[in-house]
Formats: sequence, structure tokens, C-alpha cells
Amino acid sequence: MGRIVDGPSASNRNLGCQERPNGSDIGQTVSMVSLSERLAEHIPLLVDGAMGTELFARGLTAGDPPEMWNLDSPDDIIDVHKGYIKAGSDIILTNSFGGTAFRLKLHKLQDRVFEINKAAAQCGRSAADSSDRPIVVAGSMGPSGELLEPMGTMTPQSAAAAFAEQARGLAAGGADLLWIETMSSLEEVEAAVVGARSACDLPIAATMSFDTAGHTMMGVSGHDAAVRLDNLGLAAIGANCGNNIADSEAAVLQLKQGAPSTPIIVKANAGIPEFKGDKLHYTGSPEVMGAHLKRMVDAGIEIIGGCCGTATHHLAYMRGVIDGAIEPPMIEAPISHNPPPPTERSAPARRRRRRS
Repeated sequence: MGRIVDGPSASNRNLGCQERPNGSDIGQTVSMVSLSERLAEHIPLLVDGAMGTELFARGLTAGDPPEMWNLDSPDDIIDVHKGYIKAGSDIILTNSFGGTAFRLKLHKLQDRVFEINKAAAQCGRSAADSSDRPIVVAGSMGPSGELLEPMGTMTPQSAAAAFAEQARGLAAGGADLLWIETMSSLEEVEAAVVGARSACDLPIAATMSFDTAGHTMMGVSGHDAAVRLDNLGLAAIGANCGNNIADSEAAVLQLKQGAPSTPIIVKANAGIPEFKGDKLHYTGSPEVMGAHLKRMVDAGIEIIGGCCGTATHHLAYMRGVIDGAIEPPMIEAPISHNPPPPTERSAPARRRRRRS
């Protein structure tokens, strides 16, 4: 189990999301799973798909906090996790993307950060422990929604404190690692890592969203991210969400080249969003995502999943490609306007810190 540092007691981490009215608990066992041990198997790990897509299908209303479903509708959250596990996911992300006080304050929930995040992790833990194979529960930690000084009013210290509070809840609920995701600012990633490490000793992964001409909203390229993130000693780094599959692929190839000894994550959207009437659909079919997965596996990317618009049928197809049960479809790779930098053979050598 991850040790919580200077936080609320984790003595009840074997409990499920919430206690049922009749007094029985959701899930009674905890079986912590190591990401590094799973990676040592040298088989690509499949991450789950979108949480929001599934919750909207179950009745979530735009503008309402999905994180409250961990407390109000835990069975629905567990059902989403189980659906992705059944589809073949090796890693599931908790329903805690907006779980910092900064984000929860928008719904007057800033005083319930620990409770909400603990419940989110317990939901994931309950689903994982019901599986007959090891499932990694990753505690999702999304951006604060604030800008750091001098562009905004958030300081590195206040950011770190907010992420520390979230991390304590996720650790107490039984997360196997912390998963900082959809970041635009390297400084915010660094603050989140500082906060997380002050709260518990769980390993940390971090991904950024490359959604603006192959860069993040704050102008970070995949190469920039590799240089900075590779010095943080993270369990894995990568890209998620973003503008399109092509730019996500280009970004992770830059990350792979810049940080060759660090496991790389890609969790791209299922194509491009399009409105059909009043409903939002994504253009990426299971075959498109299967071809994307094959390209990433061939490039040596170790951790692959899907973000917005990715559902269980996408993941099941991707699982089939990994297992060899489905022949990868011959779909041409999309063209990115953000190609990887020159290979090391033609580029100047960069001194790298040895990883322990």
C-alpha cells in the first residue's frame, strides 16, 4: 500500500466507495498492483477509455460535477470501471479528474476534497479487486483550471497544497499510483508532483495535452516535455486528449526520443468530435483506434489507451490487437503538422541524467 504522509488515516482502505444502507461494504479486499511489475512483463498495457462519455450516457448533466457520483452513485462508477476491465483494460483511471479544491470550489465542494477522492479510489479499487487478473488503479489528477503567477494568481505553493490534498484522498482510497493528466503547463505538473510526494509515497505518472498546433496550450512541445519531465523520476510520462490522433502520436514520438528510458503513455481521443444534431460524436472507429494502437506498439510505446469518445467497444478491439486475436487494420497513419525532431543520429547529442 502507498504510505500517506502527514494526512488522514488510511486504516480503512479496504472499504468500498461508500457503506451501503444495510451496512455491508462494496468490496472487502485490497490487492495493490505495481505498474513497474506489469511493465516488466514486456506486454503493452491497455488503459481505459473516457469516464465522461460513460457518465453522460448514464444521465450526468452538463455542468454538474462528475466527482460527486463517487458518493451519490458509486455503483454506476464501479460499473464503468468494470466495463473497461471486461473490455480488456489493464489500467483504470479513477473518477477524480476535477478533484482539486480549485475545481471543486466551482460547485461549493472544496471542503470535501479528501472524502470525494478517497471515494473515487475506493470505487476503482472495488472494481479492480473483483477482477480475476491484476488491474492497476490510477488516481486521476487533472489540471487545477487556474494559471500560475505571473499570468494568474495561483502560486506553486498553493498548487502543490491542492494536489497534496487530492493525493491523500486517492492514496487513502487504495490507488496504486497517481496519474497527473491533461496538463498544459510544465510548472503545474512540477507543482503537482511536489504536492503528491509530500502527501504519499505512491509512484506518479504524468501526461500533457498537445492540442495547439502540436503544442500544449502553454506552448510546450513533446520534446520540451521530455526534457523537463524526465528529470522528475516519474513512473511514466506521455500525452492524452489533445487535438487529434496525429498530433498525439507525434508528441509521444518526441517524448520517446527525448526520454528513451522512461515508459511512455499515449491516451488519444477517439478521432475528432463532431455534432450530429444535438449530440457529440467522435469520428474514430474501433478500427481507427486499433490501427493507432498498432503504430504505437511498433514505435515502442508501452502504455496505450483512449481519451474522449473512447468507449468499451474501442477498448475491446484494441485488446484484440494486442493479444493477436484481431489483425491490425490497414489504415494509413494520419498526417501531423508537428513531426518529431531529427533522429539522434543527425541531431546534436544531449547529456542525460542517469535514471536509477
